[in-house]
Amino acid sequence: MTRSNLIREIFRIGLLCIVATFVLGPLLATVLGGFKSNAEVQTSALSLPQTWRLDIYADILSDPGFWRYLGNSLVISITTVALTLLVGAAAAYVFAQIRFLGSKMLFSYLSLGLMFPFATAILPLFVQVRDLGLLDTYWGVILPQTAFGLSLAILLFRTFFSELPKELFEAAYVEGCGYIRFFWQFTLPLSTPILATVGVFVFVQSWNNFLLPLVMLNSREAFTWPLGMMQYRGEFAVEWNRTLAFVTLTILPAVVFFIAAQKYIVAGLTGGAVKG
Repeated sequence: MTRSNLIREIFRIGLLCIVATFVLGPLLATVLGGFKSNAEVQTSALSLPQTWRLDIYADILSDPGFWRYLGNSLVISITTVALTLLVGAAAAYVFAQIRFLGSKMLFSYLSLGLMFPFATAILPLFVQVRDLGLLDTYWGVILPQTAFGLSLAILLFRTFFSELPKELFEAAYVEGCGYIRFFWQFTLPLSTPILATVGVFVFVQSWNNFLLPLVMLNSREAFTWPLGMMQYRGEFAVEWNRTLAFVTLTILPAVVFFIAAQKYIVAGLTGGAVKG
């Protein structure tokens, strides 16, 4: 290795370590905070606990409310992922395989959804969900999340589907296979990487969503985990150690899900990047 390559490699590793510190530092402080007293969290958030307290994590794990919040989040997130994958893949398949009048304009219109976060539409969303009678239900959160996730899903799916070999559909068409059958029997089985990629993005976004459930859900029985975290916030004080322990336990499913699908995410994002 030449001297210039060695310097470049050292610089790259150093830069990655700095980025990793910014990412892992808050996570480490969150995990350690669950083992400290409330006063210690506020005075030395980044240090190791003077006395490791296991009772905080044990109390949360033994609380039925924790598992109820986790179950609500799981139901909402999984349903959101399923609907987004189904509707997004079907719509993107149409844009990728079928040419019709106004397809580019319609695709551009759907892509505009990437520019608007939940906060910009929270008031009309609330009014619409209220008029449909879906307030304080899972569907009042699932349907808006699905709608806002479709823009990214369709964009990624369409890029991936456009790179599938045209000869494959032509051969299937000669054998009497139509568009719908080809979609279910050929396109989806060949699209595992992009399905996993979109699924992870949608799942993590839904799992961590705070604003939409806060507006749409009123009863504690339907709360998701970000709302359940508010039970440790009192009128005059906040139990930061219990809050951090609660956050640590509830982000584990999202982290495990992301790690398990990591190789599919990379394959899905790069699958449509190179032609040939």
